[in-house]
Amino acid sequence: MLTRNCLSLLLWVLFDGGLLTPLQPQPQQTLATEPRENVIHLPGQRSHFQRVKRGWVWNQFFVLEEYMGSEPQYVGKLHSDLDKGEGTVKYTLSGDGAGTVFTIDETTGDIHAIRSLDREEKPFYTLRAQAVDIETRKPLEPESEFIIKVQDINDNEPKFLDGPYVATVPEMSPVGVIRTALPNMDREVKEQYQVLIQAKDMGGQLGGLAGTTIVNITLTDVNDNPPRFPKSIFHLKVPESSPIGSAIGRIRAVDPDFGQNAEIEYNIVPGDGGNLFDIVTDEDTQEGVIKLKKPLDFETKKAYTFKVEASNLHLDHRFHSAGPFKDTATVKISVLDVDEPPVFSKPLYTMEVYEDTPVGTIIGAVTAQDLDVGSSAVRYFIDWKSDGDSYFTIDGNEGTIATNELLDRESTAQYNFSIIASKVSNPLLTSKVNILINVLDVNEFPPEISVPYETAVCENAKPGQIIQIVSAADRDLSPAGQQFSFRLSPEAAIKPNFTVRDFRNNTAGIETRRNGYSRRQQELYFLPVIIEDSSYPVQSSTNTMTIRVCRCDSDGTILSCNVEAIFLPVGLSTGALIAILLCIVILLAIVVLYVALRRQKKKDSLMTSKEDIRDNVIHYDDEGGGEEDTQAFDIGALRNPKVIEENKIRRDIKPDSLCLPRQRPPVEDNTDIRDFIHQRLQENDVDPTAPPYDSLATYAYEGTGSVAESLSSIDSLTTEADQDYDYLTDWGPRFKVLADMFGEEESYNPDKVT
Repeated sequence: MLTRNCLSLLLWVLFDGGLLTPLQPQPQQTLATEPRENVIHLPGQRSHFQRVKRGWVWNQFFVLEEYMGSEPQYVGKLHSDLDKGEGTVKYTLSGDGAGTVFTIDETTGDIHAIRSLDREEKPFYTLRAQAVDIETRKPLEPESEFIIKVQDINDNEPKFLDGPYVATVPEMSPVGVIRTALPNMDREVKEQYQVLIQAKDMGGQLGGLAGTTIVNITLTDVNDNPPRFPKSIFHLKVPESSPIGSAIGRIRAVDPDFGQNAEIEYNIVPGDGGNLFDIVTDEDTQEGVIKLKKPLDFETKKAYTFKVEASNLHLDHRFHSAGPFKDTATVKISVLDVDEPPVFSKPLYTMEVYEDTPVGTIIGAVTAQDLDVGSSAVRYFIDWKSDGDSYFTIDGNEGTIATNELLDRESTAQYNFSIIASKVSNPLLTSKVNILINVLDVNEFPPEISVPYETAVCENAKPGQIIQIVSAADRDLSPAGQQFSFRLSPEAAIKPNFTVRDFRNNTAGIETRRNGYSRRQQELYFLPVIIEDSSYPVQSSTNTMTIRVCRCDSDGTILSCNVEAIFLPVGLSTGALIAILLCIVILLAIVVLYVALRRQKKKDSLMTSKEDIRDNVIHYDDEGGGEEDTQAFDIGALRNPKVIEENKIRRDIKPDSLCLPRQRPPVEDNTDIRDFIHQRLQENDVDPTAPPYDSLATYAYEGTGSVAESLSSIDSLTTEADQDYDYLTDWGPRFKVLADMFGEEESYNPDKVT
């Protein structure tokens, strides 16, 4: 029970009594000081028995500690009655901090503090002052001593005394009344506290019973401290060649809080460097990193000054009244000069030139300057990596660009290359600029029909019908508002079958002029159309359009434009046409074969009757009536070859020239048959009067053993007169007729043959 009562008392003390209450911001205490004049003079008139030792009086001066202003802090003014404002009095200052902490204006006597002071380190300074004549250097007044006191400001946190602390709360104490020795707590000083609480019960039967408990209080940090810069001015030096986005310096403000309460945000106060510089917070070190937003130029501006503000990122509304949680510092940036390459007057040069401009014509120029101190001359040349070095040239001193070849817009309409400028004093320092040259068009090509058109007209077309819409194209670069005109050529305008209607919008229509067209009369029409442009000089061309006459239905739909369709009767199908054509081909083949056979038969008969009978074997299949029958066969074939006309040209071939009959050399009796046949073969090969290639000359050898010996003409004599037929009379009566025929010519009389 005692323990429970003690715990109840403890909770009442902690929460209802107000010992552990939420932190509240303390009201800011300000030093109420009456205004005072820092220049103090002697009283105007003194009694006659007072001795005036000097004509000026010193009092104490006061100066604030931790002054963060950009200008030195004004302390006060020394003034002597002997100083009439004519500049004849000089004030001197010596003593504690003279020249290092405090300075004095020798003419006016104004005293300034040139650095920040801390009262906790030194609360006052003792100095000596004296007024001397500026010409004679002699003192006008004896040296006097005065004190400068440092006024305290609330710049130190409260500190706890030694603990632990014991709080005694009597029973039945009024609500809100508590007696404790616990001061204000600050986590930055001590993070954890231990509190001893004692409760004593004065009533009850036992009386005098008391219970104690120890409470450990751990403080949670709150954002009750603003960030502070350790110094008011930061100096940075930056080369003018620093790239954009690079870090050029770091500054840091200190915040004694912990965790997120110590997170600081840096911002540049709008002013001199707001457009050129930026600042971001390094999350690891909580430093402000200054970065470059735009390029620097030493020749344009050599220094920049701006202010940076550091503030807490997470504010606690309970401490707003404690003052602004931010601090400012001045940043001074000095730009360092760097030897830079020349600078072109433009970031891009655009030029124009007409095609076919003569080689060497100047079309433009580029300009670059060295902006550094002691500027150097500049040289120009075309970048060899680009494709402009073969078409253009540049003057290395003047920077003028000229053509090096004839330009053709239809081949290349635009050239893009780079020009490099370098300093003569330092050729390694170069800059580059792009050159864009547009080739302007010259009207050198005539307009033409844009695409090949396949134009057709129906046989049943009416006059005035538009059968084709045509357009034109020009290989030249057509200017804005380019117009093409269409018309018929003069020779086609006489009794035309078609005409051209110009629609005045760079198109034209092919219009019929006749009432119907016939494919049987004319299948194709050729229409010459003249197309002319509106540029200068005017160019024109004649384009011939082919118009085919086609068979169409009543709606104008084309049914057929084929050539063979002209001769087709109405209703005849394609299969029937193929059959008819096939029959015609067969009939033609039969006729050609018949004619060839007739010519071959006639040729064979001619060759048989006209060639030497000694080289031919004649077959007779007719049976005659015996030796007396001379009507059953042509006896002329058996006549003596002498009756054949000599020197007669053969009729079975067409000789190139008149040739004499061939004379064959006599054949020796002992000639080998193989040599003989080879000899005859050579004679026929070289003989221009020999039979044609399809004639067969046969040479046979019957051999020996026959009573009549060989019947072949191989062993025949050279001439018919040398042939002896007397042996026929020895063969008997069956060969009597032959013996009479081939005997002496005068002895043979066909009329006597029975």
